Amino acid sequence: MDIMIAGALLAQPSEGPPSSASLIPAFAGGFFFTFVPALLARRLLNLKSGVLRIVLCTVAAIAISGSTVGRLMGQGEEWSLLTVFWGVTLALAMLILLVLEVFVPSGVGPIGLAKELIRRIHRTKRYTQVSIISARTGLPRYATGRPSRNSPERNAAFAAALRRTLEESGVTFVKLGQLLSTRRDLLPKEFIDELSKLQNEVPPAPWEEVRRQLHAELGTAPEEYFAEFDAEPLAAASIAQVHRAVLHDGSAVVVKVQRPGIVRVVERDLDIVRRVATSLERRFGWARNIGAVDLADGFADSLREELDFHVEARNLAAVSAASGDHSPVRLPKVHQHLTTSRVLVMEALDGIPLGRADEVMSQRGTDRDGLARTLLAALLRQVMTDGIFHADPHPGNMLLLADDSVALLDFGSVGRLDTQLQGSLQRLLVGIDQRDPAGLRDAFIEIMDRSDAVDGESLERSLGRFMARHLGPGLMPDVEMFTDLFRIVSAHGVAVPAEVAAVFRALATLEGTLAHLAPGFNIVNESRAFASREITAQLRPASLRQAAEDELVSLLPLLRRLPRRADRITADLERGKFTVNTRIFSDPADQRVLSGLLHQALVAVLAATTGIMSVVLLASSGGPQVSDQLRLYEVFGYNLLVLSVIMMLRVLVGGFRRES
Repeated sequence: MDIMIAGALLAQPSEGPPSSASLIPAFAGGFFFTFVPALLARRLLNLKSGVLRIVLCTVAAIAISGSTVGRLMGQGEEWSLLTVFWGVTLALAMLILLVLEVFVPSGVGPIGLAKELIRRIHRTKRYTQVSIISARTGLPRYATGRPSRNSPERNAAFAAALRRTLEESGVTFVKLGQLLSTRRDLLPKEFIDELSKLQNEVPPAPWEEVRRQLHAELGTAPEEYFAEFDAEPLAAASIAQVHRAVLHDGSAVVVKVQRPGIVRVVERDLDIVRRVATSLERRFGWARNIGAVDLADGFADSLREELDFHVEARNLAAVSAASGDHSPVRLPKVHQHLTTSRVLVMEALDGIPLGRADEVMSQRGTDRDGLARTLLAALLRQVMTDGIFHADPHPGNMLLLADDSVALLDFGSVGRLDTQLQGSLQRLLVGIDQRDPAGLRDAFIEIMDRSDAVDGESLERSLGRFMARHLGPGLMPDVEMFTDLFRIVSAHGVAVPAEVAAVFRALATLEGTLAHLAPGFNIVNESRAFASREITAQLRPASLRQAAEDELVSLLPLLRRLPRRADRITADLERGKFTVNTRIFSDPADQRVLSGLLHQALVAVLAATTGIMSVVLLASSGGPQVSDQLRLYEVFGYNLLVLSVIMMLRVLVGGFRRES
């Protein structure tokens, strides 16, 4: 109604009802008052809202502004307030559009809105469940302070409350706790010991649910592919369970089947983990120091990979290809044509889990030290030579085969390293072996992130004290030494990359496995010996010649261009025309940041200036009289006030967008 009033006022200022000839101008006026503020609101807020949304926002804004300014205009007297009416409409449209964008983002649509509402309800319900659990375990009263290595009693109580909370909250939180239990570089010993108690064993899913999952993934009844299928699982975990089966060609296989509905549960909980990590990092310094959001993101990526069995099949194929035919450990073959994102079919290997093979090894007289050395060499070769390695080598993921060899299972979690990181890790181990603080410092600076602001001399002195404490005569180094090492470099502002953390997490897990397999086996000494052998092998004449040839091939294009460039430089020097150009903010990203900041500052200054001017004009009693109640200065003041509000909304939206 207000739209038509405004259109009619623009088109036909005379008395009486509008004629048919004036309908077109009236609708044109209505279009102007509807779409122009709508389009301007979207443009000023830099949003991508649809036409329907912005028109509805403008109609609502006109209805609100029409109840005040519109009444004056309807009397046909206050034409001077037409711009005020239009400006108020624009400001209200921006405000309503902004509020809608916060609660219902553009592009959601009715169906998406309903789904988002359902997700919010489920998330709120889950938040409530986890909050009740944490309140019952007493976790909130500890979470306001950082875990300290100098208060073991408080740490123990904090860790126990955290473990109980994670354990009762379900699979995603249990796996998060298991990940944290391997980060000895971030958490005190009390947390590591307590979180290591978390177990991932759950009752198996009923056979009928498993059969339906197989039918849905394979597209037909399991009997079409399997001659036999054992309904009783070999093992059951929170994400999947494993069954024995036989194909129609007689091949014995194991079938890993994902639990029905687990993806939905995990995705909901990962969203909660990410939001909690963001909240902790925003509120507490200790959470920022350990990088809570980065930990949550890395955990989410790892868990999503674990939920996709295609990823595990690719990981297994990549490790097999990198290891070649001379690998000292056995890897099962994957039946690719039967593998889906939720079903993985692999070769069945006849063996005993390493954690339950003590009696068998005693009967066979197995060389435990030799087997431990083989396993360590296999993992180190995967890390330092192949660049892809098994990231979770615990006893449950290893089988002792009939010939006393070992098979590796479960490649849902692998680590990857580039050649630069591999070389740096080798130099790190050699630096430890040779007790060389300078070499160890250089290796760490090559490995770590954010090394530009590191005080190299101070770090070298700390590393020297570390070596005197752990590598002196008569001392027996262990994996705990690496934990102390990472704490030292973290104290110097050097961040540990996720890839390197995965390496030492795998080594720490393997140390526990080898300690069970061969008590007294020293993983650090063996690792140092392995690194020395690898470096020695690289210094052989054939290896050096191959390395030189590879470097020469990569440098050949540069060497071809070098004489011409040298000639141009010397010619410029002779003519006195040699110059060096340095451009500040040459990076387009830097230019965008700077221009955005300047734009925000300029608009903020204009908004403040305009607001002050509007207040001065509204407080003034001068100016010509434009109606019985208004003077010209007041009209100007109202317009400037509306303009100031619009610019302030623009600044606020830009600031929020920049922070997000």
